[in-house]
Amino acid sequence: MVRNRKIIVTGAEIRIKSYHQQDYICITDMIKIKDGDFFISDWLRNRNTLEYLGTWESMHNQNFNYGEFAIITNKSGLHNFKISVKEWNKRTNAIGLVSTTGRYGGTFAHKDLAFEFGTWISPQFKLYLIKEFQRLKQVESNQYNLEWNVKRILSKVNYQIQTDSIQQNILPKLKIPNDKQWLVYAEEADIINMVLFSCTAKQWRDANPQRAKKGENIRDIASINELAVLSNLESLNATMIRLGENKERRFDILRAEAAEQLLSLNNVDFIKSLKFTSDLTYIEASEQKNDEKQIEEKKLSNFNKSLKKALNSPPPKEKKD
Repeated sequence: MVRNRKIIVTGAEIRIKSYHQQDYICITDMIKIKDGDFFISDWLRNRNTLEYLGTWESMHNQNFNYGEFAIITNKSGLHNFKISVKEWNKRTNAIGLVSTTGRYGGTFAHKDLAFEFGTWISPQFKLYLIKEFQRLKQVESNQYNLEWNVKRILSKVNYQIQTDSIQQNILPKLKIPNDKQWLVYAEEADIINMVLFSCTAKQWRDANPQRAKKGENIRDIASINELAVLSNLESLNATMIRLGENKERRFDILRAEAAEQLLSLNNVDFIKSLKFTSDLTYIEASEQKNDEKQIEEKKLSNFNKSLKKALNSPPPKEKKD
């Protein structure tokens, strides 16, 4: 899914999207700043513009059609010459410009090309555009580092509490060899994984072999909200182990608790609840799209259907030997 961000340049809101894992800036938004009736096709009529685009494509696009590019460039000097973004892309297989339709559509240009387009509007505007874009990247970098650190801390906060509870309350009863005890710890960890991610650690590794080879695990790709809940679940699970709750009962209670906590946390921006030391610590989160909200609501609805039943049911009776 394309991620939307925005910057403000000389009072105008300019969107940024990710295509081909690169930043593309909306030049449709930029052109609104220019006085008079101008269109992107006017910019494309210019021979210098075409040569700049062609040079960029030759550096970044192996499938660029140089034959069509030469034909287009030769016609650029004619009075009646005109070309649209869609025609440019179709004839040359260009990737530097992307044109989309719809309510949130527009023409987006790779940042290198967008900066050049900024020069066409005005040198001053280009400088402000570059400055705001660089500020955005700095903000995103700081936010990523903050989020990564929080994830690493949250993933370890209560794990030790859970393992201590296992060691003190489960292992003595099982009386298994020391070299097999890790299986018990793994099984308890997978109870949390199943509750929160609906799969075990092994199932995730089998489904993501490339990421597993890099040393990543299921918790590395979890959101901050999920890791906050995970930390709480580990503490709750440790308490229930000490109280002697059986595995099935603990699983049901943990699922119910996970659903309730995720419902609360997913309604807020977790990053923004953290203390920050400067305006560059985090960036305002973009509003979630309707389809993302619907997916989350559906997940939580499915959780609640099965979990309400579990909460209302009495604990199972233990079988007597």
